[in-house]
Amino acid sequence: MEETISLRELFEVLRKRMSLIVVITVLATAVSGVASFFLLTPIYQASTQILVSQAAAGSLASIAGISFDADAKYIETYNVIMKSPYILDQVIEELDLDTTPEQLNGNVSVSQQGQSQVVTISVNNEDPAEAVLIANEIAKVFQREISQLMRIDNIHILSPAELADNPSPIKPQPMLNMAIAFVVGLMVGVGIAFLLEYMDNTIKSEQDIEKVLGLPILGAITTITSEDEERSVKSRRPKGETA
Repeated sequence: MEETISLRELFEVLRKRMSLIVVITVLATAVSGVASFFLLTPIYQASTQILVSQAAAGSLASIAGISFDADAKYIETYNVIMKSPYILDQVIEELDLDTTPEQLNGNVSVSQQGQSQVVTISVNNEDPAEAVLIANEIAKVFQREISQLMRIDNIHILSPAELADNPSPIKPQPMLNMAIAFVVGLMVGVGIAFLLEYMDNTIKSEQDIEKVLGLPILGAITTITSEDEERSVKSRRPKGETA
């Protein structure tokens, strides 16, 4: 026989397991907060912007007799060159960094601002001052080396990275992490509550017997306490009689 559960029964399960749900939710939020504030290393980001001169790129395209759009093609090429070992090796050597080109590459991102000729170089680092140095050095080395690689001089540093007075890390974000942990903990708590209710096959009430046997309940024996016994004895005594 197919069993159905009503909305009232769902709320009853949640009410019965409310303490478990609250404990799991609070524990998940607390663990996330402790990890975000005390265990995870803050990561800072510094960005510098360079401008790809349209006139220079266009003149080179006309000299080479190439008919493609220089704005898109050249910027795509530049993005690859900026993260190449050829550039990053020189950045590491000039700044005397204790890292490898592969590791530095993982902390560098290059993006084009919409359809413009502005390219943003972003560097993530545990030290905000070092992130600023690396971002600016990549732009300088790229500006210097691209003229030799492609025989052009169309790169201009538009906005160098600067160290803020009170830099804020981009990650971790404690409040966001705690909010996510709260939602996940709540979902886990509710799931465990329903799982425990589903696995609980003990009989606790007359309704449980009726569901299991499929028979109506004709009567029930209630639990008799000492107070009930005293009350029953008093009610059976003749009037005026005392113990």
